[in-house]
Amino acid sequence: MSSSSASTNTGGSTATADGSTSSSFWRNNSRSIPGRPTTVANRTGGGRPIGSGSSGASSSFQDYQDSVSDAWDLGDDEFCIISGVVDTRISKRASQTAALNVLKTHKSGVGGKSFANIRADTTQDFTAASDTELTLSTDHSQQCDGKAEDTECPQIENLDIQQPQRPQQYNANVPNDGVVYVNDHRLRQRFHAYPGRPQLLKLSSNVASKDVECESKYEKFSNILEAPLLNLIALKELSWSGVPRKMRAVTWRLLSGYLPTSLERRQTVLERKRVDYRKLVQQYFDADSRDESQQDTYRQIHIDVPRMNPHVSLFQQQLVQEMFERILFIWAIRHPASGYVQGINDLVTPFFIVFLQEAVGADKDLEQCQLSDLSIEQRDIIESDSFWCLSKFLDCIQDNYIFAQLGIQAKVNQLKELIQRIDGTLHRHLQTHGVDYLQFSFRWMNNLLTRELPLYCTIRLWDTYLAESDGFAVFQLYVCAAFLLHWRDQLLQEKDFQGLMLLLQNLPTHNWMDSHIGVLVAEAFRLKFTYADAPKHLETKS
Repeated sequence: MSSSSASTNTGGSTATADGSTSSSFWRNNSRSIPGRPTTVANRTGGGRPIGSGSSGASSSFQDYQDSVSDAWDLGDDEFCIISGVVDTRISKRASQTAALNVLKTHKSGVGGKSFANIRADTTQDFTAASDTELTLSTDHSQQCDGKAEDTECPQIENLDIQQPQRPQQYNANVPNDGVVYVNDHRLRQRFHAYPGRPQLLKLSSNVASKDVECESKYEKFSNILEAPLLNLIALKELSWSGVPRKMRAVTWRLLSGYLPTSLERRQTVLERKRVDYRKLVQQYFDADSRDESQQDTYRQIHIDVPRMNPHVSLFQQQLVQEMFERILFIWAIRHPASGYVQGINDLVTPFFIVFLQEAVGADKDLEQCQLSDLSIEQRDIIESDSFWCLSKFLDCIQDNYIFAQLGIQAKVNQLKELIQRIDGTLHRHLQTHGVDYLQFSFRWMNNLLTRELPLYCTIRLWDTYLAESDGFAVFQLYVCAAFLLHWRDQLLQEKDFQGLMLLLQNLPTHNWMDSHIGVLVAEAFRLKFTYADAPKHLETKS
């Protein structure tokens, strides 16, 4: 678009560069939009826009922050609270003084001064210029000269003011120019100590799920789920950013299409489907005779199931393995076009964990759970619900598991074309060192990233997958693209085929939490919004 055609939309009319006005093509929505700055008139009755004519430099930003406070519900934003310091306001003069002091210190070279002393000097200048005080944490209260332990001492120790960087992108070989970050040693350990497969840590990590456990979100889910006729669109929109653990089981049943939207019919449908599954077990699994193909299918399942999550004691229990064998065998018999394919066994795990968590209670640690402690009825419910939800879940990606797995091969080629257009430097780096996309992304597509992420992160990712209105098959492609681009810096630092493949097959995600998945799906959504309607990047070049 040329500069002469640039225009500004104001109040329903379009002002062109020459000052003339014409009616706008777009209809201006008079309602307030969450996350969009509004005028003070909406709150105080004035007509002053935010940031204009403000009496103070600090209140201008505060007005703006208040105007967009409805962009996230309370507790949903994982970036607003910094090191436990809430509602801290720092004046413009104070921040400029601190910044100039740091620049002056590093420019002149501080010689024998330690970084701790530098930061202490900066702190003193900062507090001298600041018109507000920050509360000192108990860990550093004794550092204040001439003050009692219970008094407040202005410090910025807990703010960790530093250039934002991703922990996984730390490079031990790059000099730090004299700046010593507090977390350097921990980041170094995190990058070099990852195993062949990310550890699952706790299956029901309270830390990982804190982003979606807020009370306000829980109430919104309750209102939607308890309605006589479910608003499925509203449920998908709310679930896209994560489902509270207590509401996840029933929400997944509804999002997968296993339960009807009518509240009064749900229990009846549940009971009928569970009875149907028990009949399928009697008809197929408990049959006296099986043909040769069925025997081969069962033999392969029987080999794969014990090797699934071998370091987690829960999945080594005999009752759990028998349950998985029945689910996978019956699914394979009912889907002869694809049958059983290695990797489908990993896709049962998230459903099994979610419904097991519902049976034992949301606060119980599943790593210590014994399936034999549950009643037969509870175990049957977990098994049947896992089977039906898996069947619904795989309907939109069944072409991934047909002969030669053509669906996955097509998606791998699409991923290659997409990365080539988004980041040509990374694409050429992989091609130069002989790395084929099929060598690492086939597993991403086949297992839906379950082998690359901790289990609780997979469950959070599937909240979004199930909430995708048009199915997650297309969205999965952009998630894989965003996942690859996340490791761009580390990949570019590797200079040979071996280093690249070791990194790509052992990505250090074992410390990931729900917040990382939130960023991942947000980036995937941005890529999809940008490229999904521009299909040229998905066409193979001749």
